Amino acid sequence: MDAQGRGRADDIDPADQWVLNPETGEYELRLTPSAPQSPVPGPRRAGSRRAGAPGTSGASGTSRASAPAGARGPAGAPAGRRGAAPGREQTREDAPGRPVPGQGRRRGAPQEEPPPPGRRGRRPEKAKKSKTKKALMWTGGTMAFVLVGAGTAGYLILKHLEGNISSTDVGSAAKNGFSKDEAFNLLIIGTDKRTGKGNEGYGDKGSVGHADTNILLHVSKDRTNATALSIPRDLIVDVPDCPTVQPDGSTKVIPGTENVRFNTSLGQDGRDAGCTMRTVKAVTGIAPDHFMMADFNAVKTLTSAVGGVDVCLKRAVNDKDSHLNLPAGESKIEGEQALAFVRTRHSFGNHGDLDRIKVQQQFLSSLMRKMASGDTLSNPAKLYDLADAATKALTVDQGINKVGTLKDMALELKKVPPKNITFLTVPVLDNPADGPVHKTVIVNQAQAPQVFDAISNDVSFTEVKRKQKAAKDAEAARLKGAKSAASDVRVRILNGGAPPGSAQETLTWLQNTKGVTKSENGSNAPAKLARTQLEYAPDQAAQARELASLMGLSGSALKPGESVLNAQGLPAMTLTLGKDFKGAGISLTAPAKAPTVDGQSTADKVQCAS
Repeated sequence: MDAQGRGRADDIDPADQWVLNPETGEYELRLTPSAPQSPVPGPRRAGSRRAGAPGTSGASGTSRASAPAGARGPAGAPAGRRGAAPGREQTREDAPGRPVPGQGRRRGAPQEEPPPPGRRGRRPEKAKKSKTKKALMWTGGTMAFVLVGAGTAGYLILKHLEGNISSTDVGSAAKNGFSKDEAFNLLIIGTDKRTGKGNEGYGDKGSVGHADTNILLHVSKDRTNATALSIPRDLIVDVPDCPTVQPDGSTKVIPGTENVRFNTSLGQDGRDAGCTMRTVKAVTGIAPDHFMMADFNAVKTLTSAVGGVDVCLKRAVNDKDSHLNLPAGESKIEGEQALAFVRTRHSFGNHGDLDRIKVQQQFLSSLMRKMASGDTLSNPAKLYDLADAATKALTVDQGINKVGTLKDMALELKKVPPKNITFLTVPVLDNPADGPVHKTVIVNQAQAPQVFDAISNDVSFTEVKRKQKAAKDAEAARLKGAKSAASDVRVRILNGGAPPGSAQETLTWLQNTKGVTKSENGSNAPAKLARTQLEYAPDQAAQARELASLMGLSGSALKPGESVLNAQGLPAMTLTLGKDFKGAGISLTAPAKAPTVDGQSTADKVQCAS
């Protein structure tokens, strides 16, 4: 609806200005040009402006022109209005910027006077609410958690919010850009740095900002599920050497350290978030594609922006260290109370970090549900406050430091149902080196590798839709049928992201131990692949099944296509070793089902902290 349809140019509902283009799937800003009006003052309409409202012009009947799409105020914000002499035409270009256009009339309030004949009136309330929710629904995503969804809400309301985002150049630790067609891994880091108003009173005020809270969010390729893996800050790890980009653009390699807490992968010795990303890969084998980092203020401002988050306690808590004071049962918390809730450690479980992680997961689940609620999605002012708070609280890598990229990520996250978002923690054991007083933990090598493999192979920890099962069945069908003899398998081996020398290693193994003598090293592939792939022509299906059996390839690794000519000019299959290659003779078959992890939960369930 344009300015003339409202009765005042600065009372445009932002949801009415953004229209979904069904051809592109993108929201577009559309400002309908208003019909020209006479500059001659006329009689004032009683319902056009509330008496005494801020910004009301003293000239009655002042002409209002709708703003052109390019009109912007300071910092790129849509221009507002300012007073003008009687008879002077006012435009939005004349005005200082204002954050979010206000509502012309409070919902449900009686209209003072019906619109004059010939003038378009306010649409029915039900239709208005429906359009607002449609325009903003995608921002409730699965919150990238919250931070991504909130950042994209800002894109729809004011594009200048992009200027709020801080970014860090972590070099090759992060990907350049975001792909809508692939699974992706986002490392979410909460630091304990005491910056920001009111945070200096929390202990360790001189902290350089360690990785206090760490969640590796994996979103599946088909967007049916996601896994949020918490990594304990007190997990003993080996932090690898870390190249860090210095302010002058040079690169400094910070030496790694062995047998240290995970949280020292950030801040310690000048390490940046890229060091934390590299440490995650060293521990889990899973490489984060991007990171998002937030400090104490993020919790306080985000919870206040959504009007509080509902939490539940099995018993009352009065913690003198975190200053959390809540009764048993349900409570709504925001600001300082919300920060105290996620920081409290001595009042839950065994007073350790592992029990605090469970409470933080419950808190994030509740925050996700609040983000997706109609109360948030249908309130443009609340969405703006949330977007402004989130983008100010964010630090991201340069691969996703554009609001448009964050918007794309949120659109993909929105597709994942909350019931299929699993929260779990890296399986750990008490560190025997601590003695009788356990302060740190180590990876449980009997359980953790299966968890890491499931995430690496895009296996869901929840039951997903039947169509995914059908796809798995179709992949498995490729392995069924007759197989050729190993001596008849003709294949070229390429390195497409595996460690250097992997193609020759595999060739030697196949020829000397498996009898695949008609194989050759095809050197490097033209592009790197995340997963190993075997491409074969229809008449080579029996050869493909035999090679898949020998190497432990899953049905998803087999790709029907065309054959290529080998060095002898004969048709051959193409085996491209991807980043998932673990060594010659090591099976690459993905697990059929993810393991069950103690304490895992899903985002749709309400739980009470104990």
